[in-house]
Order: sequence, then C-alpha cells, then structure tokens
Amino acid sequence: MVKMWKNGAYLVNGVELVEDNAEAGAKIASMVGESADREDAAKNTIAYNIMQAHNTSDDPKKLKIKFDSLTSHDITFVGIIQTARASGLDKFPIPYILTNCHNSLCAVGGTINEDDHMFGLSCAKRYGGIYVPPHQAVIHQYARENQAGCGKMILGSDSHTRYGALGTMAIGEGGPELVKQLLSRTYDVNLPEVVCIYLTGSLQKGVGPQDVALAIIGEVFGCGYVKNKVMEFVGPGVSNLSVDTRIGIDVMTTETTCLSSIWRTDEKTEEWLDIHGRKEAYKELNPGQVSYYDGVVEVDLSTIKPMIAMPFHPSNTYEIETVNANLKDVLADVEKRAKVSLGEGVTLGLEEKIKNGRFYVDQGVVAGCAGGGFENICDVADIMNGASIGADEFSMSVYPASQPIFMELIKNGAISKIMDAGATIRSAFCGPCFGAGDVPSNKGFSIRHSTRNFPNREGSKPGNGQIASVALMDARSIAATAINKGFLTPATDIDVNYSKPKYYFDKTIYKNRVYDGFGKADESVEVKFGPNIKDWPSMVALTDDILLKVVAEIHDPVTTTDELIPSGETSSYRSNPLGLAEFTLSRKDPEYVGRAKEVREVEEFRREGECIGSRYPYMKDIFHTIKEKFPEAEGKKTGIGSVIYAVKPGDGSAREQAASCQKVLGGWANIAKEYATKRYRSNLINWGMLPFIFPDEELPFKNLDYIFVPGIRQAVIDKQSKIPAYVVSDGSLKEFTLQIGEMTDDERQIILDGCLINYYRNH
Repeated sequence: MVKMWKNGAYLVNGVELVEDNAEAGAKIASMVGESADREDAAKNTIAYNIMQAHNTSDDPKKLKIKFDSLTSHDITFVGIIQTARASGLDKFPIPYILTNCHNSLCAVGGTINEDDHMFGLSCAKRYGGIYVPPHQAVIHQYARENQAGCGKMILGSDSHTRYGALGTMAIGEGGPELVKQLLSRTYDVNLPEVVCIYLTGSLQKGVGPQDVALAIIGEVFGCGYVKNKVMEFVGPGVSNLSVDTRIGIDVMTTETTCLSSIWRTDEKTEEWLDIHGRKEAYKELNPGQVSYYDGVVEVDLSTIKPMIAMPFHPSNTYEIETVNANLKDVLADVEKRAKVSLGEGVTLGLEEKIKNGRFYVDQGVVAGCAGGGFENICDVADIMNGASIGADEFSMSVYPASQPIFMELIKNGAISKIMDAGATIRSAFCGPCFGAGDVPSNKGFSIRHSTRNFPNREGSKPGNGQIASVALMDARSIAATAINKGFLTPATDIDVNYSKPKYYFDKTIYKNRVYDGFGKADESVEVKFGPNIKDWPSMVALTDDILLKVVAEIHDPVTTTDELIPSGETSSYRSNPLGLAEFTLSRKDPEYVGRAKEVREVEEFRREGECIGSRYPYMKDIFHTIKEKFPEAEGKKTGIGSVIYAVKPGDGSAREQAASCQKVLGGWANIAKEYATKRYRSNLINWGMLPFIFPDEELPFKNLDYIFVPGIRQAVIDKQSKIPAYVVSDGSLKEFTLQIGEMTDDERQIILDGCLINYYRNH
C-alpha cells in the first residue's frame, strides 16, 4: 500500500503522524505536553537542518548552498571543466570526483573517449581532483563508498546523485551548477518543501528495493506530489531495511522529480560506513520531537509485491502478477504509448512474445547505481544457483557497481553461480542505463534493474527502423525470470534460501588505481586535449528585443532530456559542442537542426552589421510588419534566434547538453506549459536561454511562425513576470503574453550576459 495524504502532517517522536487540521494542536499537546507551531515544527525535519547548515545566506528561505563535494562522470566533466576554465578556474576548492563509467567503451569514435579520460586525469593533477579510471566504479557507488556521510551535501552532474540512505542530501544538476561551486559560488534555491515518506512493516521474501521504488514512483509521479521537494524517509519500517536496500530505493527517487532525499540513520548506517572504513562519517539523524511535513506518503512495506515499470517511463507501473493476468490489455497499452513517443509507424510486436498464454522477454540486465549493489547480486546468485538460463534467445548480464563489490562477489562464490547458469559478468559501467551496452535485437524486450526505461534507453534507433524496449524490474524477479528461460516471473514465486553473506570492503583496489589529488593542485601540469575536445563557441548578450522563429513544436505530455539530446551513441561527442549539437532532437524532430541552423545563419549575418534584408529578403517583410507597431525596432538591437515549444520538457537526466545544444544552434528560448524539473530550467538559464511559460492549452503560434518580443532586456532587468509578445503572421501582429517564473538576481544577470561563461567574464 502506498497512500498519499491530502494535507500536511506532524510527526511526533519520529513515530506517530498527526494530520494538519483543527484538532492537531490539541492532539499533539496531549502527547508531548505542549501544542506545536507549524513553522517551528518545519525546522525540525532532518532536511531543514542539513540545508541550513550548508546555507550561506542570511535568509533561511532563500538558500545559497555550498556543498561538501562534487561528482561527475566522463560525459559531463569535460564540458564542466572547460566552462570553469573559461570562467577563471584556479583550483578545485572542494573534493571533485571525476569517474569514468559512461564513456568506458573506447571502440566508438576512435580515440576520443580515452582522450576525455586523459583530459580528466590531467585536470585532476592540475586543479587538485580525484580521478577514478574506467571500469573501477560507477559514479554513485564510488561516491557512496568514499564521500557520503551523515549530514553532508553533495552535488553531482548526474540526475541520480542520491545518497540519502547514508544521511547525505545529494542533488543532481546540470554542469553549470557545478561550475558555480568550482568557482566558489553558491547553489541558489528557494527553501523546498519536505514530504514525509513514512515506512512501516517489512518486505516479503523475494521483494527488493526496485519493487518499493517503483510502487512509490507509480503513485507520486503523475500528480507531481513531490516535484522539486525533498523526500524524507522516516518511520519504523526504515529499521527493517538493510542499507543496501535503502540505497536501492533512494537512488530511484530521482524518477519522482523530487529535488533531493534524506533518510533517518541508525546502527545499520553506522555499520555500513564502518565496513567501508569511514565510521567517523556516521552520526545519528532523526527528526525532532515534533516535525512538520508538507505532505505524507505512507508505504506499508509488507504489502509491496514484485513490480514492473512497462515502457516507456518508470511511473508506468504494475504488479508483475497483474501483467501476467491481463497480458493483452497491458501490452496494447504499451503499443499505444509507443505511438505517442515514437510515431504512428512504430509497432513493438509485443503480442508475438506471448507463448501458450505466457509472456517471454528476451533479455535481463542487472546493472549500475540501482542494480549493481552487493546484496542484489548475492540474491541473484542464490536464485540462479544450479539453474540455467537456457541456450535460446534469452540472455542475461550482470554489472557489479564497483571493483570492490566485484572482488567480494568473486571471493564468496556468487560470480561463479551466476556464470554457471549462463549469465555474463561485466565491469562497472553505466551503459545499460543510457543505451550503450546490451542492446537487444529489433523488437526485443529487455527487463532491467537500472534507472530508466525511456524510449531508446536500450540503444535502438527507431529512425533507422530499429525498435526495442525496456521494462524496469528488481534484480530478484529478473533472476527468477532468467531461470524460467525468459517467462516473466515474480521472485515471490521462487522457492529459494537467501544466504545473505556479509560484505567485506577492500580499499586496496582504489588505493592502487585511483588518483587522489585533492589539495595538491599543480599548475605546472599541462591539460591534455584530444582532437574531439572543443571550446564553447562565443555567445552574445541578450539584445533589447528578440525575434524568435519556432523551429520545433512538441505536444507529448512529457518530453525527456533523452528526446531533447539522445543518449547512447551521442555520448562520445559530449566534449564537442558543435559536433554534439548535430544530434539535437534527432529522434523527435529530424528537421530541427536544419531549421535552427538557418535561423542562426541570419543572426550571425546580423551581428556583422549588415542589412539583414540585403541577403534575406523575406526578413524585410517581417521587420516591416514589426515596425508598423514598433517603429523604433531595428536589426542592430534585435537578436534573431530559434525557440522550441514543448508541453513539459526536461524530465529525466541532468545533462546540460539538452539546453546547451539548443544554444549552440542559435536557440534563445524555450516555451513550455511547465518545466518537468528544476534542473532543466536551470540549464536553460545558465546557457542564457529564456525559460518562457505559456500555460494555456491553445497556442497562439505554430511551428515556423516568428514571435517578436519587444523590450525583453528591460523586462528581465525590471523583473517582469509577464512579457508581451507578438506572433508575426500574414503582415500583422497578434499579441499574447508569455510568463517568466521567479529568478534570482544572478540568474537574471546570466540571461542578460548571454550565458554563465559570459557572466563570469563580465563580473
């Protein structure tokens, strides 16, 4: 059972919830001897106290946070460091971990992936960073093992930066937010609301962390219950979960669109940190005697059953037994979703996988920061011990999340059990999470204990006639399915004795391979550049007026960052802004790049000071129409750029390239009904793009229309929230109103300067 409360609530003594209503005060007074003030009680959450301990502003509601450490992987750290270098980087002021777990496969693109790794190592030496070589650990497992600690805050350039189960508030953001920390600036955010995730009961045998996570995501995502809020896990059920299980639930909180997460800590947390040689990182974290939460999600762990998130989102959840009982209806719904996401011409052919009334999948994968943990893989080994996955179409692979975990699985025999059954073991690599490993065959169906199942997350290319799909499941049910030769099976149907071996962490592996240069910056070290590593192109300040051409119009309910800039095969080009930009919206609107370039060409000519109409005659008519109402408008003061419209863009990854690629192609703005995440909106702002909002269903413009926004620079300066705009069409101007949400003074200045790099150069 997962139940969302309509109102906020007080948590008394960490155990009893009291709904926030007219009777709450008297009830609390009877329990603790005095009534509770909501505002004071809100200061008793774990989250509030950690955030205030890291807040450098005088206003507890306008946070300016400085983090304890940073973490990035090899498809984000090159761009981040290049941006910081262009902005005046001297040395890394706090520990900055550069892991290499995304572009680990160096066969794609020739030398360029390994060139990025050498760039990272040289920067770790020059600026004082921590460099984790390829195949040693996935980004989040290394941070858990070596950086997370009770009461800390960590910022990462990966959306699944979540270490709440270890008492650390961690946030995944786009690269520019890490640049600010590298330049000793702050992360500015309004004090977020905190939602109580109240756990009771214990898990049934065979139910794992992914099952709990999917049950929660399925309830809260669609209504935005925790969007941009902090999820605080409390209640007696926490003590009934191992730390590995807590970690597996916690890492998936990203898929709820929350800002961050935090758990109460106990002796199990202390033991986990002690095993990893960092007992000093432990302290007890609990809410105060009376704490106030802005919402409550009750989770009775004993009622959770094995779950599956069917394509194409982690919130498209079912109990596995429900899918098996209603196969045709569920699969028909997935086919319908495929047409929304991928177009009418796409057919997944899922009914073909029904054999004798059973649904057979093609592949199982247990991997990454979500699935590659020690306990998950040990349970997989116990299920597969003495069994076989068969010599047919079904295949299975397992990726331990770090070399220390891998080593211990070898020592305790788990690896041999899994390999004897026919599955393969891989090194620490995040590929299955973003389409760069274990790509199934055309029309294949893969079940994965990983983080996401967006379209193409398995690596297929629908534009080339290739289509496959991913469902998310817990490692235990994947293993149960594997020994049944691909027949979709919940782990609760398998009779197995889980051995639960103890974990022993061997730090020697990292001591021998990880470069730890924090506090040892050496400016004599030359940064190593490969041929694919390019500087950011120059960007101009916001002009007095802007003329925007709509070059893409997306009406899907949600647009993911994978659709804005695909993952997978594009990863090797993350160090090359112009090269990567060629892939922008390639799976959603293949015409976008060409249209955006045409607009960029006009703007580049304008900047040369020439009369635009002399080369582009059609612009004469547009400016003539504008001048009839705004005679003072002129090309010298009117920037010309592209804009995309999407209903709700930015769900998913923290990757800044979803915004920066638009900017590189000449984008000046997005227009959206709302933004799916704070991090995508922040990325737009940091790249100097206006995050316009148009909340109405019916649009006053259409694709390829021009929109004139007069006085936009002054409107930003004056902090206007409503901006008059005009559709230029058929020789006339049609007025409508755009909105801009709240921005900090720094964010407004970034917009005015044209991007974060310009902002630091100018200030």
